[in-house]
Amino acid sequence: MLAALGLFAALDANSKLLSGSYPVAQVVLIRLVVILALLAAARLLRPGIGGELGTRHPGLHLLRAMAMLGSAIGFFQALREIPLAEGYLVYFTAPFMTLGLAALFLGEQPPRSVWGWSGVGFLGVLVAMAPGLQAGGSLLAYGYALLATVSYALVLTVNRGLRHEAGIARLVLWSALPGGLVLLPFAAMEWVPPRGGDWLALGVNGLFAGAATICLAAAFRRANAARLAPLEFSALLWAMVADLLIWQVLPAPATLAGAVIVVLACVMSQRAQRATG
Repeated sequence: MLAALGLFAALDANSKLLSGSYPVAQVVLIRLVVILALLAAARLLRPGIGGELGTRHPGLHLLRAMAMLGSAIGFFQALREIPLAEGYLVYFTAPFMTLGLAALFLGEQPPRSVWGWSGVGFLGVLVAMAPGLQAGGSLLAYGYALLATVSYALVLTVNRGLRHEAGIARLVLWSALPGGLVLLPFAAMEWVPPRGGDWLALGVNGLFAGAATICLAAAFRRANAARLAPLEFSALLWAMVADLLIWQVLPAPATLAGAVIVVLACVMSQRAQRATG
């Protein structure tokens, strides 16, 4: 799980570096092509690895693919302007949004205390955002981060409907192929010929995404979500280190205060859910 979160942070840092030179459709398309190529190579070397490719729920998989596309595009656009740590703070509200989506579409009703802690979590994000907005920061960037987070929450919700379909190969294929087909015409219209070593950076973007996905799947095969969920907050540490080393950006006091509130709210929300079974 820690390796997966570190790889996702490396993916986001790499994407942020590329965002100044290349359009989002091109970067994400190349990422998906690399992931599909890795899947094809793995199954060529070891036939059947990752399980079956077919599905009895193509509609859910397509919805999941479009939600993942929205998450990738939204976060890519957000990170053009805001530090990784601030983007991650918005992302940490995804579990709360998942509660709402699960209640709306799956009929799941969490206890009132969970909703209360959800409100505290959103308050933490507002605390972190407030100084930047007062100084003229971009609402659009936070809007993109919110779009990415809502999309990711939708992915988590759809995952519950697909939980009986085991196998990483099916998830990779049905996530990457439809997304790549949707992005192809947009990438073709906006294509910027990569310069020199940028081809390597674009390819590594896909390697990071593929390796992170595999590590995440391996983690959930060995431990349940309740045990792994608290480790997600280590992503904030990765983000702060990347902001400091690459962009020489230290987290503002408001960002740290907001982070403490969001992490506390997430932990207490998970405890409240476990206490009610």
